[in-house]
Amino acid sequence: MAGPHQVARAAHKGPSVVKEIVYGITLGISAGLLWKMHHWNHQRRTKEFYDLLERGEISVVVEDE
Repeated sequence: MAGPHQVARAAHKGPSVVKEIVYGITLGISAGLLWKMHHWNHQRRTKEFYDLLERGEISVVVEDE
C-alpha cells in the first residue's frame, strides 16, 4: 500500500519540460501563421490596388469639379 509520503510526492510533480517546449512551439507556429496570413492578405490588397491603377480603373489624383 502506498503511504501518504508517496501520494504527496506524486501529486506535487513539477512541470514537464517536454510539454512546455511543445506548447511553446505550437503557440509560436500559430502566431507566426496568423501573422503570415495577415501579411499575405495585405500583399494581395496592395497588388490588386496597383493592378487597378495600372489599368486606369482607379486614380490617386483628386478630380477638380
